[in-house]
Order: sequence, then C-alpha cells, then structure tokens
Amino acid sequence: MLSTAEALATLLSAASPINGTESIPTLDALNRVLSADVTSPLDVPPMNTSSMDGYAIRTEDLASDGNRRLPVSQRIPAGHAPEPLKPGTAARIFTGATVPPGADAIVMQEQTEAAGNEVTILHCPAPGEWITAQGADIRNGSIILPAGTRLTPQALGLAASVGCAELQVRRRVKVAVFFTGDELTMPGEPLKPGAIYNSNRFTLRGLLEKLGCEVTDYGIVPDKLDATRATLREAAQAHDLILTCGGVSVGEEDHVKPAVEAEGRLSMWQIAMKPGKPLAFGAVRRAAQQTEAAALAETFFIGLPGNPVSSFATFLLFVRPFVLLLAGMQTVAPRALSLRADFTQKKADRRNEFLRARINAAGGLDLFPNQSSAVLTSTVWGDGLIDNPPNHAISAGETVRFIPFSELLN
Repeated sequence: MLSTAEALATLLSAASPINGTESIPTLDALNRVLSADVTSPLDVPPMNTSSMDGYAIRTEDLASDGNRRLPVSQRIPAGHAPEPLKPGTAARIFTGATVPPGADAIVMQEQTEAAGNEVTILHCPAPGEWITAQGADIRNGSIILPAGTRLTPQALGLAASVGCAELQVRRRVKVAVFFTGDELTMPGEPLKPGAIYNSNRFTLRGLLEKLGCEVTDYGIVPDKLDATRATLREAAQAHDLILTCGGVSVGEEDHVKPAVEAEGRLSMWQIAMKPGKPLAFGAVRRAAQQTEAAALAETFFIGLPGNPVSSFATFLLFVRPFVLLLAGMQTVAPRALSLRADFTQKKADRRNEFLRARINAAGGLDLFPNQSSAVLTSTVWGDGLIDNPPNHAISAGETVRFIPFSELLN
C-alpha cells in the first residue's frame, strides 16, 4: 500500500492551474483565486491621520515655563481638508482625520481640558505621538495580494482599501459529480428494504461548493456499465474534474472502474490510511470539440470510497488540495496543531489513522468513541482529525498532530 504522503505527492504532481481568467467586481470575489498580483496605486493611509480624538499641536509651542493653554484655531472632522496649523494654536481633531500641515503630534482629549475656545494641554507629547504616518500600512507600488491568493473577506477589504473595484481571478474549477448504487435513495423518498439514504451526495457537493467550484451534479447513475460510460463521456466535455463515490471495487455491480478504463485511464491505489484505503485516480478522454473548460485532451477523474467517513476524509486530504492547485493556489497544505491527547488508545493500527476528535475546555483533545468509517456523527461532533502515524498507540498526556476542520474546510 502507498503511504498517505506518497499518494498525495503522486496526485498533486498531476495538478496544474486551469486556463481561463476573468475580471469580476471585488464585492463578488469571495473565495476566488487571484490570477494576477494586486498592486497598490496609492499609500495607505494616503496622508498623515490622527489615531485619536483630541488636539493637533506643534510640540515646540508648549512653553517650557508650563504655560500649555492654546487657542483652538480650527476643527477637523474625518474627511475634511484642514488648513495649516497656525503657530501657537491647537486644532480640534477626530480619529481618522487628516493632520494639518505644521502639526507634529496629537494629544488625546482625555489629556486636555477645554474651556470655551481654548484648550489646556495636560500632557507633553513626543513628536509623532498618535499620528499614523502616510503609507504606514501600504506603500504605493507594493504588492498587497500576490497571484494565487484565495480571497478571504479580509483580503477583499484590503483590495478595497486601495481602490480596487475589480479583481483578476481564475475561472472556477468545474467539477462533475455522480453516485452509483441501486441501493441509494434520496431523502424524501420511501426507504425500501436494503436501501440507504445518499448522504455522500450532500456532503461532497457541499465540500465542493465550499471550495468555490462550479458543480454539475449528475445525481444517482444506475448500476449499469453503459449508463456509467455515457455519464463519464458527457461529464468529460466541459469539466476539469469528475468525482465519484463508490463503485470502484471489483464486484459485478461495481461499474465505475471498467467504465473509466474503457473511456480513459485509471490507477487504483490502496492507501495505508484509516478511514479510507481505496482511492481511484485517472482521466476520461474528451471528444474532439473543445470548450473553455476542455483545453486538454482529457478530464481528471477521482473515485472515492463509499463509506461516508471514508469519502469525507479522503476528500479533505486528497481532493481538496488537488482542486485548490487546479484553482491556481500555490500553498494547499493544511496547518496542523500540536495538542495534548486527553485519552488513551492502546491499540495501534498498521495504517496512518485519522481520528475524529475535538478540543475540550482544558485545551486537550477528546476522542469520539466510535471511529468506524460508517459513523458520520463523528464528523459533526469533532473539530478535526488527529494524524496518527502507523503502529502508534496513543497515551494520555502525549502530544499529537491535530488538523482542525477549520483548515480542511476552507
């Protein structure tokens, strides 16, 4: 069996950013991936500004004899252009307002006493105090967001702060997804004997949409070779990736494997991981006609195991980084935490285990009691996965590698 690291490296070596970019409004760019650097056309802030409500002064005007009473010569709200500060005066100023030329410090209002049109300065400030200098945040011409950045809400705010109304982004990754199995039933339909509800359809579609993919859902495909091949041919024409769940084994009713082999190429991997183990990777040939999404001769194919936790875990660990590389991101590895195990697991497994756990009030990790690949409850109860090496039993108090779902679901 391949190790998790070997399988991931092999999979990711096949991925490269898709072709196709577009310019879209910054307000609509959440979770999209930049195709070009965002360079600031201005300094931020574009002028010296006050960090406090208070008074702008010239420090040289504070007399050494202790006379710190100054007339107020102007009032400066944010968004208003000030006049140069007259020597020997103070300017009433508010947070974010432009510091008047000539002033070199701000005294916060709590350190002053105002009376009529005069103010007494109770604190002698150093030059530059409570002034945010022009360009303190961003310099004109600097790259604030490099190409390959996936746009978070704060990244959109940063782009807007330098006046970007539109952003150049890669097009969305187009993913076709379908499910096989005559035993599968959709919620809302009667559950016949031997049937199960198709939970994987909801989980995998949600995961793809959370990654910003453009998803085409072909639903449940009948357990027939011809139907499976026809769906693969149709899906290959306008998609970057075909994702399936189940049906890649060697049973008489498992038609995905022979269908993909007939329509393209397929590698079956046995991965030394739990839950998971089986993963299929390959490609489906495209017809001669080309579309924007079909600039190559084939569409990638990934087949996930059918057990709900297995498909969930293999998606997070393998499909997620693959899709993010297609989308143009450069860094796709999730960040892990080193946390204390507040449980003991005496039995070690020969495979790399990914255990569902959550962070408790003491900052340690609790383990979900049933780690079966069929127990979807564990994925809702947990905060993430413990990446436990092969042949390693866990003792309470030791430090383990924990990958939060917050890293794997973004």
